[in-house]
Amino acid sequence: MIRDLFVQGAQMLLVLAVAPLVTGLARSLKARLLRRQGPPLLQPYRDLVRLLRKEATLAHNASWLFRATPYLVFSATWIAAALVPTFAAGMIFSWSADLIAIVALLGGARFFLALAGMDVGTAFGGIGTSREVMIASLAEPALIMIVFTVALIAGSTQLSTITTFMASPDVGLRVSLGLALIALIMVALAENARMPIDNPATHLELTMVHEAMVLEYSGRHLALIELAASLKLIVYMSLIACVFLPWGVASATGDRNALLLGAALYLGKLVACSIALGIFEVTIAKLRVFRAPDFIGAALMLGLLATLLRFVSEGL
Repeated sequence: MIRDLFVQGAQMLLVLAVAPLVTGLARSLKARLLRRQGPPLLQPYRDLVRLLRKEATLAHNASWLFRATPYLVFSATWIAAALVPTFAAGMIFSWSADLIAIVALLGGARFFLALAGMDVGTAFGGIGTSREVMIASLAEPALIMIVFTVALIAGSTQLSTITTFMASPDVGLRVSLGLALIALIMVALAENARMPIDNPATHLELTMVHEAMVLEYSGRHLALIELAASLKLIVYMSLIACVFLPWGVASATGDRNALLLGAALYLGKLVACSIALGIFEVTIAKLRVFRAPDFIGAALMLGLLATLLRFVSEGL
């Protein structure tokens, strides 16, 4: 029992510790590819420490919801990141690590952040909230279709069961899984406000999505929101790693060497995803705001097509 709690706690601390590092790696790589010096690799940690030391400034008309939202968003996102199997499957809380629960946690965090963006009544907060809801109205159905596809193939929505099945030779090569992977990558880019949906390196009022909702936050509140944004990126990278790249995921009851190997391979997957993200954002242009639904709608169609192909192939 104590060992199981230790392994689960190690996973929770691991995702929390490496989340800013993944963001810093993507930023540094993008700067190098653009032949700029760019920020240091550990700059996100320094930013978080600096924000935590500052006093939080609140608008005079901010309600209790505005003050509580950073804690709610951070808690929900951290729980979602900690439930996804990273280096080990079948942990003590694996019964709650369900794909639908992950989607619900991320959706709840978005809901409160959107409310907080409108709470103060600023123009930028309203613009960012409307754009976030527009993106979510297509991204969440696309994510649900991806969940349906994976669940139909693995026979479960429980992530440890899915990881074990995907690592076995029974899965084979499936077109539906390929379409679901492409759709999940597109949804991840949209949900994390990355290129081509949004440029995280700029704060242009006419284009920003996520930043517009959190302009009124400062101090420890902004630190929690920034850390939650990094954790959300970790959630999607971990989903891609455990569902579509499950190699090296150990059992929670395995020996120490297997767990250490699984942790090393997980970190390697995060590095590979961060490098791919940096290269992708350098080589693609940002879409106009009103073209974003076309991009996310394509992910929805791919998820729907993946589900239909699963039904067709099963019927054959």
